[in-house]
Amino acid sequence: MSTIFDYEFMRNAFYACTIVGIVSGAVGYFLVLRGQTFAGHALAHVGFPGATGAGLIGLSPFFGLTVFTIVAGIGIGLLGERAHRDVAIGIVLTLSLGLGLLFLHFYTAFASQATNVLFGNVLGISLRTVIVLAVLAVAILAALVLIARPLLFASLQPELAEARGVPINLVSTLFMVLVAVATSEAVQIVGVLLVFALMVAPAATALRLTSGVAAGVLTSIALAVVIAWISLSLAFLTDWPTSFWITALGAAAYVVSGMARRSAAAPRARLADGNP
Repeated sequence: MSTIFDYEFMRNAFYACTIVGIVSGAVGYFLVLRGQTFAGHALAHVGFPGATGAGLIGLSPFFGLTVFTIVAGIGIGLLGERAHRDVAIGIVLTLSLGLGLLFLHFYTAFASQATNVLFGNVLGISLRTVIVLAVLAVAILAALVLIARPLLFASLQPELAEARGVPINLVSTLFMVLVAVATSEAVQIVGVLLVFALMVAPAATALRLTSGVAAGVLTSIALAVVIAWISLSLAFLTDWPTSFWITALGAAAYVVSGMARRSAAAPRARLADGNP
């Protein structure tokens, strides 16, 4: 462990995980709060044909991934509640993977890069990519701060927010665009298939452990960053994939938070029943 930062690729990996962890924790909290986690998962799958298609025509996979997810995010935001139906999202997931496989069929040389898109390759991130991730992160967080109040209002009391003149569809669309860009960043770390681990698990855990929104967002960010750091360290020590450790630690944190919540609720339940 004393030599972990002697390698440039490990330093870049820690930079990238910190940046993506902060963004995923912040955006993921609102995503879970709004009950749109499955829609966010669909965005990651939509990005797969974008990445493979970009590789097919000689463009950066990250560029194609980002463009496709943003377009899909706008579509989900404009469709509103209809986009949250399981059947519609399931069709989007399967169609996206099918298109990605079709593009790979025409350009098999992209197969190794496609594996990185599916499962992530944080140890292969360059300093240039870290800078791009940092710029996108600043833009995402700034935009999230600007729409945070109407977004929270629309998430908790949508009918009242609409009655007060809050543009529900516009706020929802802007948020889904932020989710799309955040998903593109998270894919660099855990890949399309495992993006849930970094965007949802820390946020869901934070919702179980906290009561206020500010505390929840900060807890979600802290959990995402710490999980990413520990996962990188364990990957360095064991030579196991970083994505595996992120998914395992994210799931463990969620399970432990559920046990802690039940343990804390048990004494209150006994007091409510009159049993000390």
